[in-house]
Amino acid sequence: MDRSVDTEETHARMRWLPISAAIASISVVGIAIGLGMPLLSVILETRGYSASLIGLNTAVAGIASIVGAPLATPLAMRFGVVWTMAAMIVLGALAFMGFYFATAFWMWFPLRVVLHIALTVLFILSEFWISSSAPPHRRGFVLGLYATVLSLGFALGPWLFSRLGSGGFAPFGTVFVLVMIALVPVVAAWRQSPDIHPTGDESGHFLRYIWLVPTATAAVLVFGAVETGGFALFPVYGARSGYSEGDAALLLTMIGLGNVLMQIPIGMLSDRMPDRRYLLLGCAMVGLAGMIFLPAVVGNWHLMAAVLFVWGGMVAALYTVGLAHLGSRLSGHELANANAAFVLCYGLGMVLGPQAIGIGMDLFGNEGFAGALALFFLFYIVLAITRIAMSRRRS
Repeated sequence: MDRSVDTEETHARMRWLPISAAIASISVVGIAIGLGMPLLSVILETRGYSASLIGLNTAVAGIASIVGAPLATPLAMRFGVVWTMAAMIVLGALAFMGFYFATAFWMWFPLRVVLHIALTVLFILSEFWISSSAPPHRRGFVLGLYATVLSLGFALGPWLFSRLGSGGFAPFGTVFVLVMIALVPVVAAWRQSPDIHPTGDESGHFLRYIWLVPTATAAVLVFGAVETGGFALFPVYGARSGYSEGDAALLLTMIGLGNVLMQIPIGMLSDRMPDRRYLLLGCAMVGLAGMIFLPAVVGNWHLMAAVLFVWGGMVAALYTVGLAHLGSRLSGHELANANAAFVLCYGLGMVLGPQAIGIGMDLFGNEGFAGALALFFLFYIVLAITRIAMSRRRS
């Protein structure tokens, strides 16, 4: 009996290697998005493109995510989780470098597609690897740690951007080197990567999870819209509000820091709540309040930084709490398919967010930025209240 306990404990310790490897790979996604989104938007802004066109190019990333999400499970079944992730890291790094050499605007569209298909597959398989490697009784903590590291990547990206600027090769080369370094822990843990076995009609399962938990999948959609659209167009919003490129980037960093410091506490809180939908509803309400107050504090950098710090942490919890809820209900290939469905909804948000915010800014000026974001939160609040009310009636 003592031997079985020792084996169990050893197995639990050994699982931290694949967890660390998967978290390291997903941090690449955070850095790439945190640095790449504002960098590419600022470059397009300096070239004279409108907010709508910038939003259109950014929205292509969401279309790529929608295309890439169903590919993750089949690729992992064919080539293995680790080698698929490694290939996506290399492909994403090369695609990002392509933006530096692409001179024509139309070239940025296929590059966005390749980059975000790679990031989408990496995102899905990393989350599956983390969830399947985490002991059930520590899943909340591990997912909180995952979300924190991912948020740290989001915070590090804008900070690097504020130091490197948008000119020259330096920001592109920095991202390329960081992404390639992330190959090391992923390949090192290849012997402990999970297997995904085919089980019947995968497409049916994939679509089923989109509608199975609408409060959670809608939360991911709203998060994708707010994160992608907000990160991509906030530098434009900041510049039009009178902030320098560096000050606007530091405000993005404050959003990332809120994500870093608040995900583990919120994730642990969600484990103690009998119904996570109330926490998701609260996060959306804070998101709406932040956008209502944003125009009032835009003239004061320190007040704006404080608002964005709290706002960023609570909004990011839409994804964290939704993912924790999913992981507690599913396992194995079902969890892989559900993660793919989650990221598909995130991709839908990536399509809707940049376009809605870009059009809002073109039609209503800077006020359109906060207004468009507020509409996403308002939509989710109505949905969450409706779902909670329906559940109460059934019970």
